[in-house]
Formats: sequence, structure tokens, C-alpha cells
Amino acid sequence: MLSISAASAIWFAPFVIPICLYVCFTDMRELRITNQANLALFVIFVAVGLIALPFDAYLWRYTHFAAVLVAGIALNAGGVMGAGDAKFAAAAAPLVHVGDLRFLMALFAVTLLAAFLSHRIAKWSGLQRLAPEWKSWSSGKRFPMGLALGGTLALYLILGIFYGS
Repeated sequence: MLSISAASAIWFAPFVIPICLYVCFTDMRELRITNQANLALFVIFVAVGLIALPFDAYLWRYTHFAAVLVAGIALNAGGVMGAGDAKFAAAAAPLVHVGDLRFLMALFAVTLLAAFLSHRIAKWSGLQRLAPEWKSWSSGKRFPMGLALGGTLALYLILGIFYGS
């Protein structure tokens, strides 16, 4: 059972999942996660969080945003991750219950592996001809991390609906 409440996952999912899909798509097509997507994700938390969460939990979730943003800036400065990835992670952080952090890391690891393998298989098979202009096909070793980040958040909320407290 997850720590996120099923009710809050139900509130967030219809608004957040389309943004997650958009992030997956744009990162594969352009190798960038747009600021508009990150801002929309954060605005959804600000607006829907007031309804979906108890007020004290809602306020504490802003610390998740700050902590992940600081870590993301440091990782971006070290060349470990892109700026869009760091901003997406920070905007997504308030949507995650801190009690689910270990589960989320495992889910991210599995999603990252599946996304990487799927992307590489599509890249080296004939599937890439369906969208030949996508930058992620010809980016060398670079990988569209938004595919894994967006997928992880969407899966977390879906699992929260079914297995949330």
C-alpha cells in the first residue's frame, strides 16, 4: 500500500497525466522539456493541492519542491542532468508523498530501464521511420530523460489510485 491517498491521486491524475505524456513526447521529439510544461505541473499542484491534500500537508509539500530544485540545480551544474529534467523533477516533487520515496526510486529505476531499452530498440529498428525528424534518434549517447521522468510520475499516480492509503 502506498502512502499517497487514493483520493489525492484521483484528484491529481487527470490533470497531471496529460502533462506527463506531453513531456515524454516533446523530450523525444526535441530533447527538451518545456518551461510551460514544468510551470503547468507546478500550477496544478498549487491549485488542485488545496483540494486534494490536508492544508498542513499541502504547505509541507513546498519543501519537497525546494529540496528537489536545489538538488536538480546542483546536478545540472555538474552536467549530470539537463535543466528541463531538473525543473520537471522539482515541479513533480510536491505531488509525491514523502512516505513513498523509496518506492518512487524503485519505480523510477524500472521505468528508466524500460524507457531506455524501448527508446534504443525503436531507434535501431524501423520504428524510428515513423517520426524521422525526432532529435532523440540522432543524439548520440544522449537520452530523453523526460520519457522516464514523465512515465514514472504518471505510473505513480495511477498506482496511487489503486493502491493508495
